Parts: sequence; structure tokens; C-alpha cells
Amino acid sequence: MKKNYQTRTSRTGTGRVTPKKPRSDAEAGLVAPGAVDVVMSELTAEIREGLLAMAVGAGLQVMSAMMAEEVDQAVGPRGKWNAKRTAVRHGTDDGEVTLGGRRLPVVRPRMRSADGAGEVPLATYECFRSTELLGKMAMERMLAKLSTRRYAAGLEPVGEAVAQKARGTSKSAVSRRFVTATETALAELMASDLSGLDLVVLMIDGVYFAGHLCVVALGIDITGTKHPLALEEGDTENARVVKDLLAALRSRGLDTSAPILCVLDGAKALHAGVRAVFEHPVVQRCQLHKIRNVRDKLPDALGSTVEKKMRAAYRSPDPLAAEAALEDLARQLQKSHPGAAGSLREGLAETLTVIRLGVPPTLARTLRSTNPIESMIEICRDHSTTVKRWRDGEMVLRWCAAGMVEAKKQFRRVNGHLHLPALRVALDRYATSGTVTPADYDVDKEVAA
Repeated sequence: MKKNYQTRTSRTGTGRVTPKKPRSDAEAGLVAPGAVDVVMSELTAEIREGLLAMAVGAGLQVMSAMMAEEVDQAVGPRGKWNAKRTAVRHGTDDGEVTLGGRRLPVVRPRMRSADGAGEVPLATYECFRSTELLGKMAMERMLAKLSTRRYAAGLEPVGEAVAQKARGTSKSAVSRRFVTATETALAELMASDLSGLDLVVLMIDGVYFAGHLCVVALGIDITGTKHPLALEEGDTENARVVKDLLAALRSRGLDTSAPILCVLDGAKALHAGVRAVFEHPVVQRCQLHKIRNVRDKLPDALGSTVEKKMRAAYRSPDPLAAEAALEDLARQLQKSHPGAAGSLREGLAETLTVIRLGVPPTLARTLRSTNPIESMIEICRDHSTTVKRWRDGEMVLRWCAAGMVEAKKQFRRVNGHLHLPALRVALDRYATSGTVTPADYDVDKEVAA
């Protein structure tokens, strides 16, 4: 009777192993040698500098062996006639490969087609010479607040000998790569297909960069996933800018006919923009902006008391009771502080939309304010704190887009996302009945937060 150890597949290659399918066309062209002899005598200095430097030195030897193996596969062993060869050796040439954010000069073998048609590229060399990683690393380090002058200090130690030969770490080279990477990020953000998104919530706000204002949009889909959608340079007080931003979303495939909850800060242009582009917008005005607007018009002691009463009203599950409490608070402030009372009444109905929709508290905490998009904006600002000179609006757009892309990596699904399908049903019901926003509400009375 056979034992299990006699039939199971060996991890060391002595048993039967099913060959793996190449993961991509580029990897399929790579030739991995069966065995590579690493010359340890050539790694003496690297060993003294640490394990990483030794690994780099060994890796360069492996890369050379892979290129030589690829040549042998096409030409045949050196010094032996091969009637089936498809290419011939054509000496060597200077080349460059990407190594840990650097460009490292190497000597690469060359081949020409056996029929004289021209040079045959080496798949191994083409893979290692790709500069895509350089732009990615430059963008990561710049967004991590590492200046172009300090870029080389943020790279992995690869050994003194390799570092002296490497290039591409100067501030000008890093700056060029960062500009290219952020241009790509901006283009991809503004051209991404939105036809597959089932957005339930849309948030719009503005972010300032040295006198330039970018209007940004964030969407939350039916699964609770947050999506940076677009940005536009302009002013949140300019309805044309907001309409252009939303019209661009529509041209990229976003469904503007479905009811959607628009969480806004109260600026008139934002209201006008969403009502002009979306067929059934349901507006929720940010409660935190409303509280701050009212508090700023009151003395500190009274402002603290009014804030507590407003927060208590907004936590009420009954929209009628919440509206009555806020109206009563406005009447109490009318004589002593008419400005605060007027600010409280402006857009009061829209601050209670999530309560009217029956949104559970776990999800309502997310949707009652513009905190999700302000969190994304804060990430954009934080990544750009090291910028000392803003040249133009194009630079502002690039940095803002890069920050939005970086923020997306940190996103988590919103709290209470399991209630979003129920919110979709409520939006459909309220959009058809038209009872969310009163008909006598005058959007021109809105004030910017």
C-alpha cells in the first residue's frame, strides 16, 4: 500500500508539477534559465553593505543570465551550428534598465534576424527597461511630501557601486516624471467610463490651492463604495462651472435620469447646477454647515446653547418634530438675533431630507453632512503642503487629481452601506411624489457656507 508522501506533488520539483500559464503576453516572452550561477566573489562589496545591496547585485547577474538564455534560445549555443536558428548574434550595446526609481546602465546583447530583416528585440531587456515604474515611484514619493531635491534619499539602498552609476534621480528628472504621471492621472480621471456606476449619492464641494479653486465631485454607489468623479477649475458661486462639471459626467455615461441624493453645502450655484443636469435631484443640505452658519452669528455662550439644540433636533427620527423644534428656535432668536434666525430658516427643509427619507442613523451620519468629500479634499491639501510655488491652473488641476487618486486608495465603504438599496427605493418614491423639497422653497435665498 502506498503512503501519501509517495503520491503527493513535491514542493521541491521532484514530483509531477503542472506548468503554470503565463500571466501576460509580456511575461510569456521572458526566458527563465533553469539554473543561474551567481558569482559570489563579485558581490563582496555588496555583502558588506547589507542584504538588500547583495540582492541587487545578484539580481543584476540573474538579469544578464536571462538575456543570455534568451539569445541562446533564438540562436543556439555559442560556437555550434544551429540550422533552426531564427536570429544571429550581433555583439553588444549599451542599455539602461529601471532599478528602484533609478536608471542603471547595463550592457545588453544584440540579435539580428537570420534572414537579415533587422534587429530582433530582447523581451527580457524590454521588460526591465520599462520606465513606467519610474513615474509611479516619483508620484508616490512626491505625494508623500518628499521634495524633488530629496528624492534620492527616499530610494532603497542598492550599494555604492550601483548608486554611483545610476542616473535619473536629479530634481529636474523627477519633476518631469511627476508632471507626466499627474497628467496621466488627470486624463484618466476625467475620461473614465461612468456608465457602469449606479450612484445613489452625489457630493460636490470646492478646494482651494493658492488662490485657485477646484470644484470636485464624489459619488457613492449602491454598494457604499466612494468614487472620485471629476474636478473643474472655477468657483462654487459660478453656476456655469458646476453645470459644466456635471454635464461632463453625463457625457461620460453617468445616468442623470435616476433619482439621486445630492449632499451640498448650500451654495446657490451647486443647487442650480444639479437641478439643471439631473432630472430628479433630491437635495440634502449639510447640517454641519448650517450649524456653523448660525453659530457664527451669535455670541459664544449663546452659540454653544443653540448648537446643542440644533444637533438634538437633527437627531430626531421624526421630521415634523425636528422642523417644529428648529422653527421654535428661530422664533426665540428673531428679536435678539434676527441674522441668526434668518440663517436658520434659510433652506431649513433641505437639512431634514435624510430624516424624511427614513435613512437609518448609521447611514444618516454619513449623508447628513459633506464630511466624506471634505475628507477627500483634506487628503488633496495634505499631499500638496510641500508645494511652495503654484505656477498656473493646470498645475493645480494635476495636483488635485493626483490627490483624489491617492485618496481613493484610502477609501472604505460608508457606514450603513447595507441600507443604500432601501435609500434607492425611498428616492424613487419621493422623486415621483415630489414631497422632499417644498414647492415654495426659494433657492436664491441660499447662502454659501
